[in-house]
Amino acid sequence: MKKLLAATTALVALPVLAQAQSLQPGGFYIGAEGGVSWLLATSTNSNVTVGGVGSNSGQVNINPNTGWVAGGMIGYDFIGPRVEVEATYRDNTGTLTVPGIGGNGVGFDFNQTSVMANLLYDFMPGSTIVPYIGAGLGVAFQNLSGLNQSSSTTQFAYQGIIGVGYNATPSIRLNLEGRYFGTTNPNYNFNGNVGGTAFSVGGNFPNNNFSLMASLQWKFGAPEAAPPPPPPPVSSPSFMVFFDWDRSNLSAQALQTIKQAAAAFKAKGNARITATGHTDTSGPENYNMALSLRRANAVKDALVREGVPATAIAVVGRGEQGLLVPTPDGVREPQNRRVEIVIQ
Repeated sequence: MKKLLAATTALVALPVLAQAQSLQPGGFYIGAEGGVSWLLATSTNSNVTVGGVGSNSGQVNINPNTGWVAGGMIGYDFIGPRVEVEATYRDNTGTLTVPGIGGNGVGFDFNQTSVMANLLYDFMPGSTIVPYIGAGLGVAFQNLSGLNQSSSTTQFAYQGIIGVGYNATPSIRLNLEGRYFGTTNPNYNFNGNVGGTAFSVGGNFPNNNFSLMASLQWKFGAPEAAPPPPPPPVSSPSFMVFFDWDRSNLSAQALQTIKQAAAAFKAKGNARITATGHTDTSGPENYNMALSLRRANAVKDALVREGVPATAIAVVGRGEQGLLVPTPDGVREPQNRRVEIVIQ
């Protein structure tokens, strides 16, 4: 039972392994990616000074617009697990609503350049469609700008990834994925003037991003697609005529078979026929050699009567050689008393 289970498992695994080799070979790859990015709106308590009057804290509302993300990666595919180093740039614009400042708020631009080390895992890597998950850790260089000023910071970054890949060829893969990207809280510090009112805002806010991204990857040294196997060789049509013991005359069944062989010869056009006679192992060897030749000539004569040119027929006698059913000497075996007709 264990051997049967092991054999079954091997048979099931073979096509998967063959497909994995053809559709997703291991090795180094590079890629480019891009998509849309959503920076989550948030509120944060900050140190606020308006018109020269300070307060210990004030709630600043951050209302971002939909942004964009672009980047690239280089990695190594272990066929299942993948590791990669990735660099991306995210940009989101929006408004900061500051307590005590009227109007529509203060416009800002928040961009992040991140360098991440990612670990991913492909499910069913040998398939054309490959679901995968992943996670990454790294660093983000951030800049918050507005009112002709900016505030920069460097933060620890992390992300979660879920996606699906399409192996277009062994070398080219397309991916579509969703991501969560976050960092430790970035700091900001703004001094400005809106409507004649001076203000100062400083503090930090939660940084949570979601993005939808597409990527194109190219694998180094992926093997070329194997050429299709050559067509199987065309076997020559063959027929077999059997004889009674110590006889070379043709039965009605034998004549019907010869008629079929003659029709096959005519259908093929330019061809040749070889009629090879055999005997069983009963009787003397020299006698059997002559008997096999008489049988082959009887078949030739019948083929000629069916319209096959005599010059297209070769006659061979093999006697007891080439037994269809191996037997000891002196055995009468009907299957060995035959003439094989091969059309080439």
